[in-house]
Amino acid sequence: MEPLRDLGRSLVFFGGLLVLLGALLYFGNKLPFRLGKLPGDIVHRGEHTTFYFPIVTCLVISVVLSLLFWLISQFRR
Repeated sequence: MEPLRDLGRSLVFFGGLLVLLGALLYFGNKLPFRLGKLPGDIVHRGEHTTFYFPIVTCLVISVVLSLLFWLISQFRR
């Protein structure tokens, strides 16, 4: 019965994560900052091409996910 309990816990966790991600996407335009358009993101517009590299956005997402996974590991102990 223990594997089913672990599966249920994982499904609840990923369901909550999906709800948070959906809320972020739904209310994203009302946030004081725009992910993907932060200062430091590289945008080069040529005559016929556009190069976009969201370096600062990647760093912010990396820090947030690192903190989230660290918190999850602390609660699992």
